[in-house]
Amino acid sequence: MSFFKSLFGDKSVPPRVIKHPKELKKGDIISLDNDFGLPQQLRGQALEVIAVNTYEFERSQETEWQLKGASGDTLYMGLVDDDEPALCFSLKIQRSDVETLFDLDAFSDIFEEDCKASLSTQHIPSHLEQWVANQYYEVVFAQFGYFHREDYRGLKPPQDANGATGEPFERYLLEDSSETYSVEVEVYEGGETDVLVGLTKPLGIIREYWPGTPS
Repeated sequence: MSFFKSLFGDKSVPPRVIKHPKELKKGDIISLDNDFGLPQQLRGQALEVIAVNTYEFERSQETEWQLKGASGDTLYMGLVDDDEPALCFSLKIQRSDVETLFDLDAFSDIFEEDCKASLSTQHIPSHLEQWVANQYYEVVFAQFGYFHREDYRGLKPPQDANGATGEPFERYLLEDSSETYSVEVEVYEGGETDVLVGLTKPLGIIREYWPGTPS
């Protein structure tokens, strides 16, 4: 019997079909709309899922899909669970980008309690065109969580202090008035800081799903 299975294929295992971003796994590929309103890193791109990570907070978990395309840029994608579910794509930026985009004194207000920081965009580097808004307002201050480089969908991340509990961090989030654009700051132990610019788009921006090769 095993000879015939290897010869003709195992018909008992149907091909995997992806119908929603939440079903994406490592190795899967998505192709995006060729919309001129999208940044160059997204427009018409085919992006492969190279990792699936988890953000753990006190009362919630968020899945992050790490993506890479032909340009070599690493992008991140999350699901916005709202009345109308959407996708948030984000791009990690360098300190030089932060200095170009924003006044650093105003940027430091993000970390001041009760300050309700607001940021105005000064200059936009060419590689960040269509990623940023003119004005941002702080909506999340010092939200504590753990970052896991593992996929814990449907599972509870490890709680054992001696186990893989993830990397502790604090999140600061700013959005524009339309809640379409965002600036996210993640501060980890030791002071390591990641700054990401984000862009929210409808699920329909994904035109096709391509399942990865089963391992």
